[in-house]
Amino acid sequence: MDFALSPGLKAACDETSCLIREQLLPLEPLLLGHDYATLMGELEEVRQSVRELGLWAPHLPTELGGMGLSLLEFAQMAEILGYSPLGHFAFGCQAPDAGNAELLLHCGTLEQRQRYLQPLAKGEIRSCFAMTERQLAGSNPLMMNSEAEFDGEQWHLNAHKWFTTAAEGADFAIVMAKTNPDAAPHQQASMLLVPMDAPGVSRLRNISVMGGEGHGPFSHAEMLFDDVKLPADALLGRPGQGFALAQARLGPGRIHHCMRWLGLAQRALDETIGYLNQRAITGQKTLGEQPLAQGMLAEAAAAHRAARWFVLHTAWEVDREDFATVRAEIAMIKFHTARMLQQVVDTAVQLHGGLGVTDDTILAFLYREERAARIYDGPDEVHKLAAAKQLLRAHR
Repeated sequence: MDFALSPGLKAACDETSCLIREQLLPLEPLLLGHDYATLMGELEEVRQSVRELGLWAPHLPTELGGMGLSLLEFAQMAEILGYSPLGHFAFGCQAPDAGNAELLLHCGTLEQRQRYLQPLAKGEIRSCFAMTERQLAGSNPLMMNSEAEFDGEQWHLNAHKWFTTAAEGADFAIVMAKTNPDAAPHQQASMLLVPMDAPGVSRLRNISVMGGEGHGPFSHAEMLFDDVKLPADALLGRPGQGFALAQARLGPGRIHHCMRWLGLAQRALDETIGYLNQRAITGQKTLGEQPLAQGMLAEAAAAHRAARWFVLHTAWEVDREDFATVRAEIAMIKFHTARMLQQVVDTAVQLHGGLGVTDDTILAFLYREERAARIYDGPDEVHKLAAAKQLLRAHR
């Protein structure tokens, strides 16, 4: 087991870290100040720089213009990208586009890949993923009121979705809906490719999350699909394969999330260390010289280090085996890393005092946005149950 970076990947990671600190961190005040018009223009220039440096889409194969990294390699780069909330978008590997691209790559038809995957991989368009419904538990994808019926010529889609990330400005959505209601529970739903400009598609609103609505790739929408008519080839994969495809999409996605959270936690730690070393409290003493603050910092740093090795080891196992073999580990890193992030950011806010709850630092933004880490892609409680079932089954 070796997590050391190859010379080529180390050079790429060093270049990535430099670009993030020099070009992305200065743009964060635009994000915190909700100046999205200026931010998106500046980000497009950074994205062009990333392309020129050959660092674009590290998760995708080289034939699609990506870097072709393994899961472990991408995990280590994703940690660096996670240092800024703008990192993954600037490098063309943000959610939900990353997961949607992988779905199209592995189960899309030639025509679907040409129409959707190629421009998505190049960053020319964006996408969204519509599965969750407000009145039903998002933690159980088997519970779904959305329906799509095929009349022999075309699909008729009716769905009311919410928390559809990045729907504003997206060119297409991948929508989960029941197409085989009489089949076994895990074989009822399918995925459909839906152009966002199709008649009957409406973005009702961007959902306010702890006081902020977000914009474009940094937003979550409530969506209505009212008798949307789609051609027969809008189906992604086979009828009734939606649940299996969702699980295949979420497996690597959860590792991607965990590495991004590790980067954000490292950012919170760095902000805190810098603040402790310069915050004067009495005479010549700084806050960092106080045993209580030192203990809080050490606890947060230890939690971060432990989570990091757990996630890297899981990614290494996936590269050696497959996702089915390490299902318990994937469930465990999801709730373990999300909880670590909340602990680290909360500690950082507390040690910053009043400054920590303002938008003068990135901490309040992380606190608001990433509290949801313990909910989306399945809440902590569900992942704990899933991990426990796998452990008990393996013992039997």
